Amino acid sequence: MKNKGRADLLYDCALWIFNIMLDVFFREIRPRGSHKIPAEGPLIFVAAPHANQFVDPLIVMRECNRRVSFLIAAKSMKQKGIGFLASLVHPIPVMRPQDLAEAGIGRIYLLNPKSDPLRIHGLDTKFTQQFRPLDTIILPRNAGKLQIEQVISDTELVIKSAPKEKEALEHLTKQQGTAYKCLPHIDQDGVYERVYEELNNGRCITIFPEGGSHDRNEMLPFKAGVTIMALGAMAKYPGLDVKIVPCGLNYFHAHRFRSRAVIEFGNPITIPANLVEQFKQGGDLKREACSNLLDTIFCALKAVTVNTANDQTLMVIQAARRLYKPAHRKLHIAQVVDLNRRFVIGYNLYKDDPRVIDLQQKVLAYNQLLKYHGLRDHQVPDINLREWRTFFLLCYRFGVLVVWGLLSFPGSILNLPIVITAKALSAKKAKEALASSSVKIAGRDVLATWKFLVGLVLLPTLYGLYTLIVLWICLQSHLSWIQTIFYPFLTWTMLPFVSYASMRFAENGVDVFKSLRPLYLALVDPDSTANLRQLREKLSQDITKVINEIGPNVFSDFDPDNVFRSDNTSKESVSELAEGG
Repeated sequence: MKNKGRADLLYDCALWIFNIMLDVFFREIRPRGSHKIPAEGPLIFVAAPHANQFVDPLIVMRECNRRVSFLIAAKSMKQKGIGFLASLVHPIPVMRPQDLAEAGIGRIYLLNPKSDPLRIHGLDTKFTQQFRPLDTIILPRNAGKLQIEQVISDTELVIKSAPKEKEALEHLTKQQGTAYKCLPHIDQDGVYERVYEELNNGRCITIFPEGGSHDRNEMLPFKAGVTIMALGAMAKYPGLDVKIVPCGLNYFHAHRFRSRAVIEFGNPITIPANLVEQFKQGGDLKREACSNLLDTIFCALKAVTVNTANDQTLMVIQAARRLYKPAHRKLHIAQVVDLNRRFVIGYNLYKDDPRVIDLQQKVLAYNQLLKYHGLRDHQVPDINLREWRTFFLLCYRFGVLVVWGLLSFPGSILNLPIVITAKALSAKKAKEALASSSVKIAGRDVLATWKFLVGLVLLPTLYGLYTLIVLWICLQSHLSWIQTIFYPFLTWTMLPFVSYASMRFAENGVDVFKSLRPLYLALVDPDSTANLRQLREKLSQDITKVINEIGPNVFSDFDPDNVFRSDNTSKESVSELAEGG
């Protein structure tokens, strides 16, 4: 009991520090649906998409209002800084097979893909040294995964099921064979037992079912581990009622400093008793129970996240959302996320409709025009001013920019070493992460994490150094002992406030700076900017008209004057979400 109290105290202290850092790193973090979280009882928070490596868990910790234990890769626990910080917040280390993967010796090939598709042969291989039954062979570029049934010799083994993917067969039937990786089978029974115990004690577990962080626009396929944890705990402890809470993590420029985030909690999922009974039976029934529960979780997470197939689709969705005029009012970021999600649902259902195809082409053309002028969509309405007013407003804002720049200068200089270090180190870590991953696009999912960690370590270190410099100056100046103590203490106390104030001043300055270009363009090229405004207004009307026509078919309670009245969707759109859009 004493150890638990000490662990909870460390958890609360760490959370307090993390909250401060999150408030510095993000301009805004808005929770949505947190009232749905049960105040007591065992919970599994299932969060996705995992777009911000070690920042995602901190946001869940901050907003879920429960103490939670995290499943974290054992590899991460071995990293000095990350391992120490993670040890403060009830971690459950998990050994992941991909962290132990190694390059295979020699090359492998399939000699008879039709008559004997289960027998893999090797050239200069050492199967008896590198493989055991249940281990997995990974083909290049994740073309296929082959689980091993039996190792016969150094150059021959049998796999459990024949490869069916075209790309996998192409690799295995090459004349010279193919390179491969060895993925060991790891028994996770110890991890599951610890999770069962945590849940039986009424505690909470947080898991990211995608298995690892990534920087894609859509969620990756889920691992079945979360279903084994939930069903296994209820099977082991009869009467235990484990709830699963879906957590949607939605970022606006996830890796950027002073960006925004929305975390949305869905309705808790109650696990049916029949699935628990199926799980107890084992075999195919157990797999079926896990599969059904995983589908339910995936569908629930689809309902609290924004998922698109590619960057272009996401860009079109976001542009259409900005141009749509539901009630002519400003939306807060949680409503922006909700509207994006509704647009994705509608787009997935009507993407082949000629009206939607036509709008998509117009939006892409409009975006290209904005890019040509160096503008953002939200800046276009600001260029609708008379020439003399534009000139005076430009002069005024330039003066304001100078003032904000002067006010932010002291803190900017003091924190410049942190900015340079964070940018350089995060870029290096992103390259390393990209090189070791087959799912990342640019490794952006680790950028915010390393910026965050650099700030967490260097901020107090740098402030301590500045305080020592002031102390040295005081000692050299032969001041009284009261002054010698007071000035360093004042320096240490005021530095965080000066830095934070300078950051906010700089933030305001950046906003003013971004507003200068549309005013400049309106002054030097009024005809082009007038055409751009007219084009935007016409496109906005077209988008609003089409959405108001399609909306009632997608959402049964659609109201063009209040699209946020309810979160209920039609059966058709929910089905579309479950299928992955």
